[in-house]
Amino acid sequence: MNSLAPLQIGRFTLINNLIVAPMAGVTDRPFRQLCKRLGAGMAVSEMVSVNPQLRHTLKTQRRTDHFGEVEPRCIQIAGADPQLMAEAAQMNVDNGADIIDINMGCPAKKVCHVMAGSALLRDEKLVAQILNAVVNAVSVPVTLKIRTGWNPENRNGVTIAKIAESAGIQSLAVHGRTRTCGYVGAVDYETIAQIKASVQIPVIANGDIDSPEKARYVLEKTGVDGLMIGRAAQGRPWIFREIQHYLMTGNYLAPPTMAEIGEILTTHLANLYAFYGEYSGLRIARKHLSWYLDKHHPDARVFRQQLNTVTSAKEQLQRLQDFLAETCVTRPNQS
Repeated sequence: MNSLAPLQIGRFTLINNLIVAPMAGVTDRPFRQLCKRLGAGMAVSEMVSVNPQLRHTLKTQRRTDHFGEVEPRCIQIAGADPQLMAEAAQMNVDNGADIIDINMGCPAKKVCHVMAGSALLRDEKLVAQILNAVVNAVSVPVTLKIRTGWNPENRNGVTIAKIAESAGIQSLAVHGRTRTCGYVGAVDYETIAQIKASVQIPVIANGDIDSPEKARYVLEKTGVDGLMIGRAAQGRPWIFREIQHYLMTGNYLAPPTMAEIGEILTTHLANLYAFYGEYSGLRIARKHLSWYLDKHHPDARVFRQQLNTVTSAKEQLQRLQDFLAETCVTRPNQS
């Protein structure tokens, strides 16, 4: 397998095989745009419930907002009713979605409690009904995200993959843990490799891919067509270009300078303020700043705590700029 081959999903040829994983509360439009600018081939939206009562809420409107986003615009939907899933898919396509992704991978209790997300893996018949309903409802590519199974004793990922391929799913992302494992324990790349070997559609590996070396290892271990990266991009959105460079050349890309990091962060914050408004924007910005500081400035705990008390976007941005300016003096070429 050519680890550099761009992914083909329906009519879309991605610029590479690196995808931003859908993460609730994280992969909003500003973060998706940022990751694409820093090397991701595609980014999947936050999970959108197909519950009709939630369709017109502000949260849903924001999660389905991809205005000005570089294509392909991929919206992930979640639910357990085939008809509602089909209707939601069509509504999102009418609203400009280029790809519909179906969530059968989320392990969250509140999602699984209503038999959505990874809970669906327990009912293979319902899985087939949902996939067929959605694929037949829209003219755009439909993709699927799953886990290796419901629990370690029931790893039915291969069966689900074959059902997906038969239904017309265009690509399959697999998180290498079961629903009951959550995000704890070793990732099961063996099962991902078995899933890849069982179908002809593109398969994308997900789970603990946090470095260029790990990216190459997973590609070689599983034979998959692409990689999906989630938590490792929090506070380090440039990981996509780092991985791409390493896969292309075998060499490490120089880390971003403090000046570039400052530009990335301040631009991200400005986009969050514009997207959410000042009140929500500066509060959402806090977690992104914490991720960055925890990963790159672990000694800045006091500063991080101070940032969390700021209630003005102007002050939040100014304090960040002052901190970065001071850091540039003491650590001019480090990330």
